[in-house]
Amino acid sequence: MKILVTGGSGYLGVHVRRFFAADDFSRRSNLNILSESDLERVAAYDAVIHLAGYLDKSPDSAELCFRTNADGTANILRHMRPNSVFIYASTKDVYGAHADNYQDVPEECSTAYCGQSPLEWSKLLGERYVDYFARRNNIRACIFRLSTVYARPSEDNDSGFVTHYVESVKRGWPIKLPLLGQPVRDILHVDDLSRACKAFMESSSEYGLYNLGGGRANSATLRGIIDTVGGLIQCQPVIDTESTMPAPVPLNYVSDLAKVRDELGWVPEIGIEQGLRSLV
Repeated sequence: MKILVTGGSGYLGVHVRRFFAADDFSRRSNLNILSESDLERVAAYDAVIHLAGYLDKSPDSAELCFRTNADGTANILRHMRPNSVFIYASTKDVYGAHADNYQDVPEECSTAYCGQSPLEWSKLLGERYVDYFARRNNIRACIFRLSTVYARPSEDNDSGFVTHYVESVKRGWPIKLPLLGQPVRDILHVDDLSRACKAFMESSSEYGLYNLGGGRANSATLRGIIDTVGGLIQCQPVIDTESTMPAPVPLNYVSDLAKVRDELGWVPEIGIEQGLRSLV
């Protein structure tokens, strides 16, 4: 199977691309999802894993968010050939504060507006484009609403907060935490994300929308994640207790993995300690 990864030079993309021995479609390879001429090559692939996106949450970035994340997604789908596979990286943040109504958040959680940023709305609109163009063009499509996927650092890429915590503990950098580190997140190793993509590709499903994270077994408080890293490298984390940070929204988030487990047979294989050790 010939596979293309958009954003394949990014923080997660470099690892997903390596997992599949896939080709890269990104600005670093001089390709742009807003360019019609660049998109012509998409039709040559059996599957596209769409990780590219503009991730700024500020209101001033709304136009670029919608052009890149929504219109860019539609552009790719319009150029794919029938019977190919499209996997779209959405985000748990489309739920906003509604997720706080659940201990383990299901796909049925409301996505109605409750203060989500242009980034979340552009991702949600991208999902609607997937719904329409995939069905119209006979493309097998999967949407993953991702929760805190982490990976080893890579050159010229900003890291997610899990990787940032690991680097901070290793280097003795002070770490700022909201609410003394009590908010909870479920975390997912990037290789488990790749396995989920593979599971959909190999399934008989025509369409799927799934929450994808570490689930209850791979959830912890932010302070718990930091303390685990400190224990692995026998180093006392330096916590900045003077600075304040806003509480995250939602306050706690754990993915309900029942649907993706039942329909794709996928469960995370890399636990928290093993995953964090791979970063250390």
